[in-house]
Amino acid sequence: MKSLAAIGKYFIMLQMVFRRPKKWSIFWRSFINEIQLIGINSIPIVILMSSFMGGVIALQTASNMDSPLLPSYTVGYITQSSTILEFSPTIISLILAGKIGSNIASEIGSMRITEQIDALEIMGVNSLNHLILPKIIAAFAFFPVLVIFSMFMSLIGGYITLIVSDLTSTEIYVMGIRSFFEVGNVYYALTKTIVFGFLIVSISSFFGYYVKGGALDVGRSSTKAVVASSISILIANFLLTQMILL
Repeated sequence: MKSLAAIGKYFIMLQMVFRRPKKWSIFWRSFINEIQLIGINSIPIVILMSSFMGGVIALQTASNMDSPLLPSYTVGYITQSSTILEFSPTIISLILAGKIGSNIASEIGSMRITEQIDALEIMGVNSLNHLILPKIIAAFAFFPVLVIFSMFMSLIGGYITLIVSDLTSTEIYVMGIRSFFEVGNVYYALTKTIVFGFLIVSISSFFGYYVKGGALDVGRSSTKAVVASSISILIANFLLTQMILL
């Protein structure tokens, strides 16, 4: 029953979030700030994780190329398809759920327990719209950029790994990347990314906004936000794959 009540409360929150901002100047200023916090500050971890992720995929594929029936470009093809279809949109989103989700829940939760949100409501401000909408729009705008960047860095990571390991020719690796490339896979990955970004921001905001208690409760809400966001991403990933690819 508590779960159903929480889900209902979540959708009621979204109805209040998606309202027309009263002051667009304040909204755009908040939006630019959230682009910095959600998007640009996440670039270093995306570079690090994606580079090693692509390197591991290429290395494992190349080291297990024992069958003579497999074409030599298989390493590049598997790295490309695995990165675009699953690893970049899903794994990077799970990582960002931990980084961004905990930050959002902590930020909004701290505002709740210090009564800053109450002060906004006393002044007649729609606090849900004011605090959460810029974050959601920033996620819509910048999450696809992060994932495209992740795809590129993953392929670069595989390239560098093959140079270091000398398991296969980099020219053949590049040919494998270009073989059977489908633009539709990129659209599929970006569609998933937008959904994942929305889930991360909205769920984390929900746990932060409705936190009760003190500083320890803010920490607990951050943990719950990361767990709930990660589970939601996995469920959404399964459902979207069923709807789009099958």
